[in-house]
Amino acid sequence: MAPVTEFEPRRTRLFGLAYRLLGSAAEAEDVVQDAYLRWDKADRTTIDHPDAWLAKVVTNLCLNRLTAARTTRERYVGQWLPEPVPTDLLGPLETVEQRDSVSLAVLVLLERLTPAERAVFVLRAAFGYGHREIAEVMELSEANCRQLYRRAAQHLADHKPRFQPSREERERLATRFLAAAQNGDLRALEDLLADDITSWADSDGRHPMARNPVSGRARVARYFAGAWRKVPDGMAFTFAEVNGGTAIVVTVGGMPMGVVAIDVDGERIAAVRIIANPAKLSHIGSLAGS
Repeated sequence: MAPVTEFEPRRTRLFGLAYRLLGSAAEAEDVVQDAYLRWDKADRTTIDHPDAWLAKVVTNLCLNRLTAARTTRERYVGQWLPEPVPTDLLGPLETVEQRDSVSLAVLVLLERLTPAERAVFVLRAAFGYGHREIAEVMELSEANCRQLYRRAAQHLADHKPRFQPSREERERLATRFLAAAQNGDLRALEDLLADDITSWADSDGRHPMARNPVSGRARVARYFAGAWRKVPDGMAFTFAEVNGGTAIVVTVGGMPMGVVAIDVDGERIAAVRIIANPAKLSHIGSLAGS
């Protein structure tokens, strides 16, 4: 069987692994392509378990990149947020844990972990690997992997998956949020927001956005009402499923200018993350105007 024929059915899963490990879709694609090149050159008659072999290659490639990424992100201007990705590019999200593991909220929290902790946590929580399998991938002892997973889980202990209403209900809430912001209706905005809401914005200094988080219902309402007064003519808005949740895709002339990702908890908006760094919007282009 040709190498590409064996590899392609595994590509989406490998991309999902690399993306969770890196928080960057562009880098994840590079890693998967590098993994394919290694697969193509390998003596595949000696590979008894292709899925495990490829997972090990992808994980090791990501670990190398994570070490370098920390230095780069220390120089980032303002808030750093993961690169948004259309949900349907992330493969099957059949469980709450799998869907939660691609959320922007969790990907940000994963930045707190060491590269090894992050790899063990992703393999265990998102892909269901046993500790023995993880030990083989990481080339560590099973006891060490258990310890790494325990430490990672402790770092993420405060995070609890939010109650997600249906996609239709989330889009209705996002529609009301957009309308209230466009109309500068502070009362309507506050009615939609949770008391402890926080908004983050990531543009790497390329747009006049808040560089620090904005927290609290009243402050966030004023922030969005004020921001929409500065929206240029020709800007359009569509709704899309991004990272397992609902987002507003902002376009001008059909080109993506930003993503406003909304975290919903019950009937309130609990968090908003704005990604407007042009370098992070390549995968959102397919949603523009959809």
